[in-house]
Amino acid sequence: MEMHQVRYFLSVARTLNFTRAAEQCNVSQPALTRAIRQLEQEFCGELLRREGKLTHLTDLGARMLPLMQQCYESALAAKSLASSFKQGASQALSLALSHTIEMRLLAGPLAEIQRAFPGMHLTIMRGNAGELCELLQKGSADFAIAGPLGQEWDRLDAWRLFEERFELVTHQDHPFAKDKGVSLSQLSDQQVLICAQCESAKTLAQALDERGVATDNGHRIGSVHDLVALLEANLGIALLPQTAALHPALRRVPVLDLEMSREVSLYGVSGRQRAPVGDAIMKLLRARDWSGCLA
Repeated sequence: MEMHQVRYFLSVARTLNFTRAAEQCNVSQPALTRAIRQLEQEFCGELLRREGKLTHLTDLGARMLPLMQQCYESALAAKSLASSFKQGASQALSLALSHTIEMRLLAGPLAEIQRAFPGMHLTIMRGNAGELCELLQKGSADFAIAGPLGQEWDRLDAWRLFEERFELVTHQDHPFAKDKGVSLSQLSDQQVLICAQCESAKTLAQALDERGVATDNGHRIGSVHDLVALLEANLGIALLPQTAALHPALRRVPVLDLEMSREVSLYGVSGRQRAPVGDAIMKLLRARDWSGCLA
């Protein structure tokens, strides 16, 4: 099936006149008739029936009309999109974020990029460290934003964006919530919640275990959203990144004898060609002052 055949059929279906349809399509009537006959042969049935000067759709033609219209409009949309890509008006940007990166951190930069590239098509994906690397390697993501990925890959570029502390988070009714600070020894009998999707989960658990805070019996939670929900129910305590969004019922409490932080970086693939929108977001994120997000 050729698109010109579809266009001819739609024109005849609209005018119900082969002569006028040929004029609208700027082709000879024999050429238009031949194209529609080829279409009918492909569909194994008549689409249009001519009775003298009258033309009408057959049952098959009536059933095929909306499908052919959709097919033609989709083809026009694809052609328009391809043209806009070629002219630079429409560009795709795919970002892969770890589960512990708050979208609000990127809202401002993305708004700036949207103003600079009104035709931008944005895709946001989430994943753990291994999944983010796989998305980068396959070209499914232009960039990833996460803490330490712990992956060895010679083409993996990393640009440090900011460093943030891990802070103890409790419910407002928890005894710790009223303290100005707690020591690690006070955590030993607490139910510690660990976000399994956090890139630093193993490092955090190891640091706590080494200081006498056993995490073997702690709860392993699959997402930050679920972990925060458990904190809201006062079902434990957790160490969360400084930029984590918290419910009003939760409180941050300093751990006096634990200094632990992570570097959040922008990751890309060395040597990979990027669209102008990709270069723009990379430069914007690297040049951004993130201190306001850490206050």
